[in-house]
Amino acid sequence: MTQRETIIIDCDPGIDDAVALLLAFASPEEFDIKAVTTVAGNVPLQRTEANARRIRDLAGRGEVPIHAGCPRPLIKAPVTADEIHGKTGLDGSGLPDAASALAPGHGADVLRREISAAPGGITLLPVGPLTNVAHALAARPEFAHEVANIVVMGGSTGPGNVTPHAEFNFHVDPHAAHIVFESGAPIVMHGLNITHQVRAKPDWIAALRALDTTVGHATAGMLTFYDSDNDPALHDVLTVGYMLWPELFSGEARRVDIVTEGIEAGRSIVRDAGDGAPNATVMLDVDADEFLARLLNRLSRYS
Repeated sequence: MTQRETIIIDCDPGIDDAVALLLAFASPEEFDIKAVTTVAGNVPLQRTEANARRIRDLAGRGEVPIHAGCPRPLIKAPVTADEIHGKTGLDGSGLPDAASALAPGHGADVLRREISAAPGGITLLPVGPLTNVAHALAARPEFAHEVANIVVMGGSTGPGNVTPHAEFNFHVDPHAAHIVFESGAPIVMHGLNITHQVRAKPDWIAALRALDTTVGHATAGMLTFYDSDNDPALHDVLTVGYMLWPELFSGEARRVDIVTEGIEAGRSIVRDAGDGAPNATVMLDVDADEFLARLLNRLSRYS
């Protein structure tokens, strides 16, 4: 990065969301974090907003406001992933309940208000279901041209992870994903095809523990709970990493269509270059070893 970026993170913590937040909070020279907004997803909203506050407390970044957003998808019944993240959403972390408070204001309203007040000046990082973003777009269609970029974790160029067709975030609220991708906003998509390239292997988790810090132990504990048998993918962390170290990533302009109904609901159909007008830059590859080295180094900033 050559200049400090103003960002808003829209999330549903969730273990990988938590690591994404820790990376962002550890980067004050690179990021002015205008707000963190939360949405129902990995666990219900009352958990996601509490977990965002728990991570903010852990990072010592109490000046960053956290706002609760949408408690359910636009149309579908809620779906959670507590079998992956635990009933609290941050199982394995050993973190206490949040000591800090929520900021007033609905998350979707905060997105709309902050981004419309600074056209072209704020990048949005949605790493959960896109419900808050879709609400902001519905209330103010100009939002699509006022946001500097939407750097999203969701979708896939291939199979899904919650159904054979769909990645979790898009599956939870496919109608919201459809609205966002059809909005005309500039989008950078990090799907399963790239997030599965960056995995927390046992030796990397051991290096986290060896930091011998509260953040190191909490993060190692969460990742061990997350998927200790299969080297957990870091998913949401890649959006923050992309903002910090874009030189590690490569992608192409592609056409992405979102299936909203039926057994394939939430599927992202990523067309080959030249097949349809592009509506997103789809990330395809990342230097995983260098990414993990830089992530570990950045998390070592916590005392």
